[in-house]
Amino acid sequence: MQERDNDPGLAIPDADYLAQALQAQKESRLDEGLALSQLAWEQAVAGGKIEDQIEAGRLKAFFLYRSGALAQLLEAGDEVLPLLRAQGPSERLCELLRWVTLGGFETGNFELATRCASESHAVAQALGDVRQIALSLNALGAGFERMGDPWQAERVMNEAVALVRDSDHVFENLASLNNLCGVALGAFYLLRDSGNDAESAAALGRALDYARGAQPLARAFGDPFPLVMTEGNLAEALLHSGHLDEAESLLRQTLQQAQQRGYLAQDWRMRCSLAELLLSREQAQAAYDGLHALILEMGDKAPVATALRARHAMYRASKALGQFEQALTQLEAYDAIARTRSTAQLMAQSQHFVTRLEAEQARREANVHQAHALELQERVLHDPLTGLGNRRFLEARVEPLAQECSRAGRPLTLALIDVDRFKSINDRFGHEIGDRVLEQLAQMLKENTRGSDLLVRYGGEEFLVAFPDTGSERVFEVCERLRERVQAHPWHAFAADLAVTLSIGMASAAPYALDQLIAQADRAMYRAKNLGRNQVALA
Repeated sequence: MQERDNDPGLAIPDADYLAQALQAQKESRLDEGLALSQLAWEQAVAGGKIEDQIEAGRLKAFFLYRSGALAQLLEAGDEVLPLLRAQGPSERLCELLRWVTLGGFETGNFELATRCASESHAVAQALGDVRQIALSLNALGAGFERMGDPWQAERVMNEAVALVRDSDHVFENLASLNNLCGVALGAFYLLRDSGNDAESAAALGRALDYARGAQPLARAFGDPFPLVMTEGNLAEALLHSGHLDEAESLLRQTLQQAQQRGYLAQDWRMRCSLAELLLSREQAQAAYDGLHALILEMGDKAPVATALRARHAMYRASKALGQFEQALTQLEAYDAIARTRSTAQLMAQSQHFVTRLEAEQARREANVHQAHALELQERVLHDPLTGLGNRRFLEARVEPLAQECSRAGRPLTLALIDVDRFKSINDRFGHEIGDRVLEQLAQMLKENTRGSDLLVRYGGEEFLVAFPDTGSERVFEVCERLRERVQAHPWHAFAADLAVTLSIGMASAAPYALDQLIAQADRAMYRAKNLGRNQVALA
């Protein structure tokens, strides 16, 4: 920090450390943010401000999680989780439980991790939030993978992907793809050199596909941490797939970002990947030197998966250099870590781990929640009388479509449709007949448009149709056909002497700002009315 007033080392009683820590979170300043959040925690405890204490503790956990200080993360979680639990189910509780889950699995604390994974899923279910359910399923899947079953993990995580695939929840989609990539890489490491060459190659292929799918989401999301994680995964998959030049370029670039931002666990993982890349290029001495420094630096703080990879790579480097005693030492260290993990895995499986039956039940419940959420969304976005979209649908679907067409240079035409003299229909025949007319018009709109066209009940007797990728000449033909069919429809079946006609205004002028297009279509529609009604006019 450059300004003395913001120095977290200065214990200024009146300083708003919490606000400063939140700003550090936005700017991804980890070391500074950690110091500020600790001061904010102490300040909140001294002042008896529980909400500030919770937020400071959550921020402290955030900075520890991203920096890779996982043992300290578990300690911070132990402090904050009781306070959050006392406030009932919340997104913050789900989030912190997931961080502790992942930290526990990475450090081999399976008992804590499995309890928090189950609790996170239960809280997400209580909230009924599809996003949180998807993220909690990812945490459950991570548990399966860390317990030595990456296949079950992949199945669970694919359920999470299915929950959010067709939504605009970028982070949840990104997290699911990243976790799937990690699981597939875990399966690759488990299978390689085991004689299951085809399965090993298939797992690596899936990892590469997941990573390539996640990369554009990570770049669009704008947060450097998931971007570093995503591109680290991609580089690792590229490396083992034999794309060494592409892997090296991405690794060096991403490693620099990790080191600049203090993402220690990611730093270690990518340095391990670089050493493996050097081994692939038969540069054993450079790999050995890098791994020697890395293993000393990590000590006993490394995530188990990274520690295993580093020892395995060091064994290979030592053997390639003819240092067979050192190779044996590294192999013994690798086996010791693997045995410790296997023992912990077996104990957790028998005593604490979520069973496959429970995971299956969780997936079924998640599917029910998804169905309920989709049903609720349909109700919120659609007009109950006609079944067409409503004003919220206009904002949620039509406006993004207009923006996308404008950005991509794709054609878009709007048609604003008004029922001529509808007030007279209601006054003369009654509102029940008026409603039946609107229902029939909605049905005729559906029959005369494509599935890709967006239909909205814009007002009492007004309808709006958005025609993507369609020019005004083609839309004019559609609207004219609709007008003729409405005019010719046997409305007398609803009431004697009932006749219905439409006045339609069209607009198709780029750029496609929705409010401007609607205003243009509205003016065209009134011109059709002024010309005698029962007409189609183009703005």
